[in-house]
Parts: sequence; C-alpha cells; structure tokens
Amino acid sequence: MANAQGGGPRRRRTPLQALVYWSVVLGVWGLIFVAGFLAVFATDLPDTSKLYDVQRQPSITYLDRSGAVVAVRGSQYAPPADIDKLPPYVPAAFVAIEDRQFYHHFGFNPWGMVRSEIYNLSHPGGPLRGGSTITQQLARNLFLTPTQSYRRKAQELILSVWLEMHFSKKQILALYLNRVNFGGGAYGIEAAAQRYFNKPAKDLTLGEAALLAATMKGPSRYNPAANSERAAKRATVVLHEMVRMGAITPAERDAAFATPVHVSATLANQRAQYFVDWLDAQVRSQVGEPTEDLVVETTLDLPIQADAEQAIRAGIAGHADQGVQQGALVALDGEGRIRAYVGGAIYAESQFDRATQARRQAGSAFKPFVYLTAMEAGHTPSDPVVDEPIKIGNWEPRNYTNKYLGPITLQTALAQSINTVAARLANEVGTTKVADTAHRLGITSKIQTDPSMALGAVEVSPLEMAQAYDAFANGGFLAHGYGIERIRTAAGRVLYNHGAEPAQRQAVIGSPALQYMNQMLRQVLAPGGTGGRAKVAGYDIAGKTGTTSDYKDAWFVGYTGGFVTAVWVGKDDNTPMKRVTGGAAPAEIWRAFMAQALPRIQAQPIPGGEAPAAAPGTGDAIGDVLSGDTAAPAAVAPESPDPTPPPARTPRPDDAPF
Repeated sequence: MANAQGGGPRRRRTPLQALVYWSVVLGVWGLIFVAGFLAVFATDLPDTSKLYDVQRQPSITYLDRSGAVVAVRGSQYAPPADIDKLPPYVPAAFVAIEDRQFYHHFGFNPWGMVRSEIYNLSHPGGPLRGGSTITQQLARNLFLTPTQSYRRKAQELILSVWLEMHFSKKQILALYLNRVNFGGGAYGIEAAAQRYFNKPAKDLTLGEAALLAATMKGPSRYNPAANSERAAKRATVVLHEMVRMGAITPAERDAAFATPVHVSATLANQRAQYFVDWLDAQVRSQVGEPTEDLVVETTLDLPIQADAEQAIRAGIAGHADQGVQQGALVALDGEGRIRAYVGGAIYAESQFDRATQARRQAGSAFKPFVYLTAMEAGHTPSDPVVDEPIKIGNWEPRNYTNKYLGPITLQTALAQSINTVAARLANEVGTTKVADTAHRLGITSKIQTDPSMALGAVEVSPLEMAQAYDAFANGGFLAHGYGIERIRTAAGRVLYNHGAEPAQRQAVIGSPALQYMNQMLRQVLAPGGTGGRAKVAGYDIAGKTGTTSDYKDAWFVGYTGGFVTAVWVGKDDNTPMKRVTGGAAPAEIWRAFMAQALPRIQAQPIPGGEAPAAAPGTGDAIGDVLSGDTAAPAAVAPESPDPTPPPARTPRPDDAPF
C-alpha cells in the first residue's frame, strides 16, 4: 500500500546516525538549559572587579580590671603570603582534605556533588556533607554569603567557572589560602600562622599546616586554640589524606605525629569568652560599628574568672552521673561590677550563654523575695507559723518529704525551705507585692503572679538573680550588673566612661527588713539548713538554695559583704536531672569558687549588723539548733522542690532549648 502511494518504508537510522541525532538534540536542550540557567541566576551576580580588595575589620581588645588582656576580637589580616615561598606541604594539606580533584576539575566536581547528596539522603538527621570544591569555597568567600539557598548555590557554580576561566589553578589556590577564615578572627594563611603559632606562614611545620587545614571543616568548632583535642584529631585525618594522595610519605607523616605542635599560649589560655560575647553587642550599642581599633576596659577579674570556670567544669564532671550537663555562674561586687562570668561548661562546644540568654525557673531561690515582702509588712524571723497542709484555690503545695513540722518560726521555715509556709506567706502579703519586690531588687524578667510563684515558678537568668541578691550583700542598694568601665580608641581617646556621671545609689531595702533577711539567710548555711555544703569557714556568708519541679533546675545564690555569686546547673533540653538539689551540685560549685575568691577580694562582713533580738519565748527547738545553741547539730536539710509543673517554654531554634 505504501509503495502504491509512492512512498517506501521509512529507513531506520544507523547507530552512528542515532548517536549524532541524539547528541544534537541533547546539545540543543543543553544550550537551552544553560541559557535559562544563566538568565535566571546570573542577572544579579556580585561585582567581581574588587577581587583583590581587602576591607580590614577593626579589632577590639578587652582588658580585665587590672589591665590584663582578656581577648582580642575582630578580623586580623596580614599581607598575602607568596604561595611560591610556602613549603609545598602547606597548600598540599588543604588540597588533600578539601578537594583532592582540585587540579582536574573545571570549577566544580559533579561526581563529588552527587556523592554528597547521596550521603545526605541516606543519613537523614545527621550532619550534612558538602561537595564544594576549593574554587567554589573561594567564590563563596569572595562574592557571596553563607546563606543556604538554591540561588546562592547556583551563583556559586557560575562564579567558580568564571574563576577557572580567568585564573590558573595556582592563582586560585593562592587566593583561597590568603582569604579563607581560620577562626579566631584570622583571615588568610599568614594571619593564621601569626595568630596561632607566632611565626610567618613560610616557617610552618607539616604538623602546623595540617592543623590549620583541619580548621576548614569548621573554623569555630575546630579552632586549635579553643578545642585543641578536636582539632588534633582532624589534623590526623589531614595527614593520612596527604599520604593517600602522595603529597607526603608515610615516614614524613609519622615524623609529624612525633613532633608536638604548640599553639600560642595567649590564645590557648583564653578565658571569659561568654563574657566577651555578652559585651560585644554592648560595645557596638555604645559607640556604633568600630572604624578603628578599640580597647575595652572591663570589670572582670581574670584570676577569679579562672577559678569560676574551673569550679563549673569540676562540678559538672563530678555530678555527670546524676545528669548534670551544664552550668552557669555570675559573681558581682557590691556596686554591680561583674568579677566572674561563666555561661556554660565548654565554650568551644556550645556558645549559647546560660548566664544571660537562658531563663530557668528559680525554685526556692525565689523565696527570699517572698520573705522580704513579709518582713517589710511587719513580720519578724521569730514569728511563729505552722507547717501544715494548705490549699490555695485548686493548688495544694507539698513539702519535699511530704511531712510537716507543725509549729516553727519563719526563720526555720526559710532555712529548711518549707514550701507550705512560703505559699501561705505569699498569699497573705499578696503575690503582686512579691513580684514588685523582686523587680525592685533587680529581677527584670516578667513575673507571673499565680500562687505557685511563691515557690519559684518564675523564669530568670543567673545574672538577674545575682544582681537582685546584691542588695542583701551591699547594705540594701540597687545594683545593676555591668561589665564595661571604659571604651577608648587604641590612641587613647575615650568614647565611653561608665563612671563619668556617678549616679546616686538607690536604696531598695530598708531597716530592719534588711537585717532580718540577712539573719535568716545566714541560717540557710548553718547546720540544719539546706545550704550547708556551701559554707566556707571563717567568713560571714548567707544565701539560698533552689530546686525546681522534677529536678530540672538547681541553684545556689549566696553572698558575703559586698560580693554575691549565683550558680545554676541543669540540662539544656530542660529534662530532669537525677534528684539534684540546690544544696548539692550548685552549693558545691559555689563553695569551690568562693573558697578561692574570698581571700582575693578581702571579703568583709555583710553590712547592716545583726537583726534586733527576738522576743523571748518565740523560738523553737529547730530554731535553737540553727542558731548554734545546741551541741548536736542537725543534719543538712534536703531542698524542697517546687511540685508545681513549670509553664510551657518556647524552644530556641538552636542546640539549647529553654
């Protein structure tokens, strides 16, 4: 039929013709795709004309109260290193660990990208593995932001090809080494060599080069000064990869293993990084974005700071089997100057600052505000009360032991942290007045006025608690915790001076309420009180323990004359610890720190003198033991956790939900 109509059967293409045909089709569609790709993503590419421009960020040097350097923040740039003068193993270390195919690809490695995507899909929930080449990393560092988006990734690919077309591999590698971030504010191999090893890049050893290449996985997480152990493990991987690609011999690798690498002692011993982070935003709010190098004179006392960090680490380690994972400590003098500030156990592992950014329930550490309100309303420590079951509305607070002591005094009730008495007292004087008292002394967080607030169902930070208790320690005056004394330029021009206009001290606790409170809070550390483990012999000390619902938070806030320290321990995910009370881990951390700090600050007695004598016949047996009049001291009383469930919390978007 087909032949009758003048047409023959369609002749099939030969394999060669088919190959040519489909190659042309795919080529056309490929060109269309590339044109569309460029039309969409190349229209707003950044300006590449300033490739070699370096904008140096001014540095900020933080000094402690005696002039010792606490930290140096800001970017440190040095003249670019000549790649031809570097030992061959320096660039080889970066190629080995970051991009083994660097000399063979044309800007990006399709197979590496595919492998990374397959890995990420097969390991959901784990850390993502990137497939960026050195050229892509350079394009991102030079022209783009770290923002994760498809547009940014597409532009990174376009710019990496552009770099490959305009520069040789050697030039690209030189640009990369001279512009990459090595952590600690050091940008470029020369600045990193100077900052971490106090030497020029041309003198780097093989081990030092591997250690710097190791930081590329995460300049903060693998910083050799902040986390030497993690960085060293990564450097070992770098050396193995160098052997694998033939850059060094196994003998050279083994020699590098046998040669110790010493990071600059100044950087390795950096302390107070949470404190410096906290001050950084304040510096900019006072003087704006710095345009020249600055010097910030702080209130910190580095020797005391070292003791605080050691006490937190040792305390957490000593109670790790009970679920203690994190801690915070803030110490203020009577004027509010921050002398020590610890926002967590290990800064290199978590930069979330629990000293000011976290809000955790105060538990019984909030009770002094209840008792102060009562003292100001006319009560005295010797007033008789009855520890018995109580119901306020639908709420029935219970004691830790589910037992009741019957007739006691207010002094005994506070020393043993009796929940029923605190709840009854707050209900009597009014929870709104208790909240007003706490705010007057320095609590800045919102305070809910439900009956459970009497037992500390209030979320506060350690800094707030320290500055609120400071009024008990300094004679009844308001103290706002602060850390900056002066900000000046490196040339000496003063930009900010905290003491330029001395403010009139504001009295927030009067007499005899102040004397009554100090009398009662001293008894917390006496035999039979909940804070006996915090006692430091030979000093006039007072304070209060705090333990919250289900043992999620534990506190000890204590003071001597003109010096107060707040300690918190718990877990970042707000899950319970194993029966950890304020009289245990926090009290032990507090004592370990204060035993070192008190001699240094030449601690004075708590000002205000003793409280007026109690009326005769108003004491009780337990009160007598607490006052030391009985030869046989009572055992340390357990802290009484607040049985009221905490309010719902909004989780933070990072690694530490509060």
